[in-house]
Amino acid sequence: MKKIIFLFFVLGTLPLSAQIDRSRVPEPGPAPVIQLPQPATFTLKNGLRVFVLENRKLPRVSFSLILDIEAVQEGEKAGYVSMAGELLRSGTLNRTKDVLDEEVDFIGATLNTSATGIFAASLSRHREKLLELMTDVLYNPSFPVEEFEKLKRQTLSGLASQKDSPGAIASNVRSVLLYGADHPYGEITTESTVSRIELDDCSAYYRNYFSPKIAYLAIVGDISPKEAKKLAKKHFGKWAPSEVTIGQFGTPPPPPATTVAMVDRAASVQSEISISYPVELKTGHPDVIATSVLNQILGGSFSSRLMQNLREDKAYTYGARSSLTSDRIAGAFTASASVRNEVTDSAVHEFLYELREITESPVSDEEITSAKAFMTGSFARSIENPQTVANYAVNVARYNLPADYYTNYLQRLDAVTIADVRKASEKYMKPDNSWVIVVGKASDVAEPLARFGTVKYYDMYGVEYDPNSFRMPDDMTVAKIFDRYLAATGGADKLSSLQDSRMVMSANVQGQDLSITITQKAPNKFLNVVEMMGMQVMVQAYDGQKGSMSQMGQAMPMNEEQLRDMAFDAAMVSEMACREMNLEANLIGTENIGGRTAYAVEIVKPSGSRAVHYYDVESGLKLRVSTSFETPQGVMEQSTDFGDYREVDGLLFPHSITIPMGPANMTAEVQSIELNKGVADDVFDVK
Repeated sequence: MKKIIFLFFVLGTLPLSAQIDRSRVPEPGPAPVIQLPQPATFTLKNGLRVFVLENRKLPRVSFSLILDIEAVQEGEKAGYVSMAGELLRSGTLNRTKDVLDEEVDFIGATLNTSATGIFAASLSRHREKLLELMTDVLYNPSFPVEEFEKLKRQTLSGLASQKDSPGAIASNVRSVLLYGADHPYGEITTESTVSRIELDDCSAYYRNYFSPKIAYLAIVGDISPKEAKKLAKKHFGKWAPSEVTIGQFGTPPPPPATTVAMVDRAASVQSEISISYPVELKTGHPDVIATSVLNQILGGSFSSRLMQNLREDKAYTYGARSSLTSDRIAGAFTASASVRNEVTDSAVHEFLYELREITESPVSDEEITSAKAFMTGSFARSIENPQTVANYAVNVARYNLPADYYTNYLQRLDAVTIADVRKASEKYMKPDNSWVIVVGKASDVAEPLARFGTVKYYDMYGVEYDPNSFRMPDDMTVAKIFDRYLAATGGADKLSSLQDSRMVMSANVQGQDLSITITQKAPNKFLNVVEMMGMQVMVQAYDGQKGSMSQMGQAMPMNEEQLRDMAFDAAMVSEMACREMNLEANLIGTENIGGRTAYAVEIVKPSGSRAVHYYDVESGLKLRVSTSFETPQGVMEQSTDFGDYREVDGLLFPHSITIPMGPANMTAEVQSIELNKGVADDVFDVK
């Protein structure tokens, strides 16, 4: 303790020039020398290349099988490759999925599969059993039809939820525009492509691509190279090699001029912006480190230029980020943010300004020092994980990188200069050759965006369409749209005679079957019961004045706003209720819904909240209802989609309904509809 006090005394008596100057950023020290452990390597007779990294700190061992597959063209069945990877874990010729799960759990292991490999880990004393299970999955996948059908339903449910995600929509459109629909990176999974996938497509992928000739095995943990070699020969030596044909794909060029891709969502109160273009930057290219520093300064962290400009200075967004990625086939640059409608064009201006500014003006010493310090820390933390070190060794072999690529990474990072960053920005920043993708309300934002380039319209799948191909009649009104809907579904007189209804639907969420029963009685009594395995998991009731909700038996009383809106939401026919309650309704434009043009009518509900109802221009039928609400993460949107209209007692009802269900959506199929059966009032009693 005395020594510490003495030290402080000495420091305090030093002249100011000898003390620490906290107004200046300390000079960076030399780049640390990294001594990466070198895995033992060997190749089995079947061509499988094995990397072994011994680490005795914990009594655990992992086996990571990696296939050297960058991309596979899926065509009109996009989505089958990832489904094939998931199905590998769904049972073998020797074990059902349940048995496999039990045996994995019994030894406290992990066993995951994907389209490009298998990962397994356990305590080292269970390694023989673990490899027995892993290789059973590798050699004998059964591709059970019931698991395939379940996975298709789950995939469709996930796709349904993406319709409400502007970020997911922007990602889909970006993929198509950057690479083209005939490029593997430009193929997107849709309901249509999933519907075409057959079980044999998945098993054929396994037969065609799972071969030791294109595989690497990383063994990490409490095991010696000698032990690992013995195990690899025993369990993987019997893997029969086969020839694999890998497609050759190139990097598409960026657009010849900056072009605005508008994805119209009439209900959106904010815009999802993405500035993007493809980049010719291969994995391991000498420019990769300099471009990483460049991106770190531009939009790679909270202190980046984009974040400081669009969030801190302009307050346009919660966050603005960018990425500049290398890839064996095609890299890409993307900068993105979610902003309010009224500042959409201003935000795009600032994005493009920052892309130009970082090219025309050198970055500062402080910026490059901070970026390199952050990247040094990230790399140092990454190599604390032995699995990462083993993966680095695989990357060296897989991408034909220099043997010292990772060992000397920090030295190369430290050597990056301001001039290097400037050179990289001049080469890879393309503000005049970008796609400006905006998912938002076109009637509010499209016209101001025209100053950045030609505005083209795309649907949520990246298919271009002409918004002028349909011209809204000058005399079109909300009243006419409502009248067309009432006529299309059976007529106002017939609908007025509707006193009660009971609709029973079935759905599947994450492999679980649900039953949904919705009972209504005029004018606005409502009961919604969701059951799973015979148990009520959600109940929502409204007796015309009082309402309640419960989940798994836990009561969730409705707040005043919900109760006010329930008077409208529970109505038998929304369009009639809107008129009877004298609610405000406005025709706000048209939107492309699943390839069909729809009128968008915004209804202001009793609480002041808003919902947009979409009506097919041709049939008059309702296609969607969208609502938006504030969350701590920003504005969220939810949609309910209606399809497969069928006649019941002279009235048309949708028989396929996509419903928001927590963080995901589910598609419910109507099993039965009963009308005017004399439902008693006490059915709707609020408990």
